[in-house]
Amino acid sequence: MNASRQSLRIQKTTYSGMFLTIALVLPFLTGQLPQIGSVLSPMHIPVFLCGFLCGWPWGLAVGFIAPLLRSVLFGMPALFPTAIAMCFELAVYGLVSGLLYAHLEKNLRNTVVCLVAAMLAGRLVWGIAEYVLLAVSGGQFTLAMFVAGAFTRAIPGIVLHLLIIPPLVRLAERSGIALNR
Repeated sequence: MNASRQSLRIQKTTYSGMFLTIALVLPFLTGQLPQIGSVLSPMHIPVFLCGFLCGWPWGLAVGFIAPLLRSVLFGMPALFPTAIAMCFELAVYGLVSGLLYAHLEKNLRNTVVCLVAAMLAGRLVWGIAEYVLLAVSGGQFTLAMFVAGAFTRAIPGIVLHLLIIPPLVRLAERSGIALNR
């Protein structure tokens, strides 16, 4: 591996570690009011940023690890079924945002397109995971529960993510921080 590839790998590892740390800590800002945290989805923000800025493998890894690690370390989210379903959802967020963004022209419109596509794919995977996990444990997950959890209750978080993530990605691009090449 040449020196520039080695340097890029070290940078991606460092940024991914930072995004994982932020994913673990950011929910504490809303932790006093769980209802707010569950609708703003603060853990999702660093996962999306990791996918956009470091690339899909890194975003996928951070997205998969963050909910499980946070559950084990802090007891929130509950491991079953929440953290397990979230690990698949967030992994897809990191995967899709990073994969699409790597192949599109870097501009605000494409950043929003990638973000929306990642949000939709991740929420679909979350719904499938919830359905399977609850079915295996004898529970039930209906279409109404999916729509409420993935969209209705998530509207504030969706709006927040659409407002802050694209400008942060563009700022990182202009600053030379983005490594998703």
